[in-house]
Amino acid sequence: MGLKDTLDWARTEWGIFRKGGEMGWSQRAQWVRQWVPFGMRTIGWGTLSVTAGPFTKGRVSTWCAKKWSQSSAKGLRIYIKATGQENVPEGGFVYASNHESLVDILVLGAALPGDFKWAAKRSVMNVPFLGWHLRLAGHVPVDRNKGKDAALAVMEAFESVLREEKPLLVFPEGTRTADGKLKAFKNGAFQAAILAGKPVVPVALRGTFTLMSRDSVDTGASKDRDDRLVTVQIGKPIYPNIELDAEESVIDLRDRTRAAVIEMLATGSSGKDANEPSVPLEN
Repeated sequence: MGLKDTLDWARTEWGIFRKGGEMGWSQRAQWVRQWVPFGMRTIGWGTLSVTAGPFTKGRVSTWCAKKWSQSSAKGLRIYIKATGQENVPEGGFVYASNHESLVDILVLGAALPGDFKWAAKRSVMNVPFLGWHLRLAGHVPVDRNKGKDAALAVMEAFESVLREEKPLLVFPEGTRTADGKLKAFKNGAFQAAILAGKPVVPVALRGTFTLMSRDSVDTGASKDRDDRLVTVQIGKPIYPNIELDAEESVIDLRDRTRAAVIEMLATGSSGKDANEPSVPLEN
């Protein structure tokens, strides 16, 4: 953990480090207006989380995460509408969401109910304040392309969260989409759900790719609410098919979840009438 890890993460995740030389002064000013306040909010909420969280069994850390998400969305002028909260079961389960943008986690943090644990890339865990909070709050570090032993450790960590009756948020595509299209889903979280005997709740994010794609440096300058509106649709729980053998059950659960996300992205259905009004979040 340190400056090198933080810089490596920033170079990988933020478009400004790939496009910095192409940016004009107005775009640089826009970047500063958006991300300097974001950084200050992250430091503030992260500091409160790591100082007060250990004395409250993590309750303050959970509260800080929600407030950080909501205040960050408001600061970036992201408007969020969520539907399907009534579909969320009690206890442990897997939230499986498509991954469109760097801002997905703060959007989901503001919209999804429950004290969920996030499957975050280990590099994010190395970011000061944000990473410190994630580690303290029990979120799961994930190493990509680190071999079978690392993959097994991650899957076991997923299973542990579920057996503790906590929701687990995963992006089963593994990384953000580069072109706005849904990628193939990986097996790990679905295998953990089957081993723990827990359902998967599909989640469909729409609008974050338009707002901030992988090569974008900020969320844009438009002040039009329609341009800055994102939706979060929570589908009905999908349960493992216990009549299948282990390998087939993982594939079946994975494919049914991906199909549910595709359907929601295409039709706006979240297990309720598409014409029923969605619930705006006060952000």
